[in-house]
Amino acid sequence: MELRAVRKVYRRGTQEVRALDGVSIGFPAGTFTAIMGPSGSGKSTLLQCAAGLDEPSAGQIFIAGEEISGMDESARTALRRDRVGFVFQAFNLVASLTAAQNVELPLRFAGRRPDRTEVARALSEVGLGDRPGHRPSELSGGQQQRVALARALITRPDVLFADEPTGALDTRTSREVLAGLRRLVDRQAQTTLMVTHDPVAASYADVVVFLKDGQIADRLELDPGDGSKPSRVAARMARLEA
Repeated sequence: MELRAVRKVYRRGTQEVRALDGVSIGFPAGTFTAIMGPSGSGKSTLLQCAAGLDEPSAGQIFIAGEEISGMDESARTALRRDRVGFVFQAFNLVASLTAAQNVELPLRFAGRRPDRTEVARALSEVGLGDRPGHRPSELSGGQQQRVALARALITRPDVLFADEPTGALDTRTSREVLAGLRRLVDRQAQTTLMVTHDPVAASYADVVVFLKDGQIADRLELDPGDGSKPSRVAARMARLEA
């Protein structure tokens, strides 16, 4: 996907707040990008605009070569349903449904009859092939987040967006979820954008993009074999906040 000179302006009374200020960046297919920045830097706004959850004030956004900026609400709804996947800090699972039934929901909302083989494959991809009949209360926090991940992937989205996906998890469980995201990128070339404040989480990505005051302030390419990735990310982040 690609953003070209994207701006997002919010008005608070007579004051104008530029959440994004002319951001231009491309995210190649099959890559994992982490978005970091201080509070108020624009990272969540970038994700929301890129995913069609919000409309930019100016600029262009493309997913798989198709411009999505300027779409009406109906078109954006179809885009979110059919072409992008979302994973948030909150798992947002339906407590009364099993793991498999939760994964089926995007297909049912789209008017499609869920294929049991397809649902089973999605759960297997996140390491839960043996838990289709378990309800959220019978799963750990990490397992619930992996159900949410399978639900996001069931429509085979062009881009997966993750907003602080490990924010509610402990360290060990976070690493399990992040390793699952990494495998999806490596094995299935799943284009993934993740907003995070955690240098360890960001270290699982191919590249970290740093925002400040609504603009791209820095960029860090990561070598898979580099054991110092978390400290390198943390050092760049500290430099940005200095």
